[in-house]
Amino acid sequence: MQRTTLLPENWWDLRAEAVAGEAAAQDVVVLHAENDQLRRALAGRMVIDQACGMVMVLAPCRRGPARHLLVDISRQCHTQLPDVAAAVVAAWEGEPLSRLMRRALRRALRQLYAEDRECDSSPADEPSRPLEAARTG
Repeated sequence: MQRTTLLPENWWDLRAEAVAGEAAAQDVVVLHAENDQLRRALAGRMVIDQACGMVMVLAPCRRGPARHLLVDISRQCHTQLPDVAAAVVAAWEGEPLSRLMRRALRRALRQLYAEDRECDSSPADEPSRPLEAARTG
């Protein structure tokens, strides 16, 4: 005697929905993780922009040199850029910087000012372009 099992007509549809539901659930988990990562990146970006603005005010410079200064501090302290920026913002609000970060900030500011002085003090006697040197020499 052969035994037959009767399956409901929509059994395959139900199985497909269950598999699709599991895939959708995995997609939702992945999307939540990406969303959290983007939120953290955006928050880090905002604090970096805020710290750049503070550096631009304190050490009159443009955005590029201000960001470069923060990156220098980050490298010297072996700290992520958003963490350095958060420390600068916290220092602005009264919390002291760590000794290592203060030292790195001093070095970076000295370098910024030295580069600024080099740009401002080009000798008047020397032609600024090689073509002018060839004409006069």
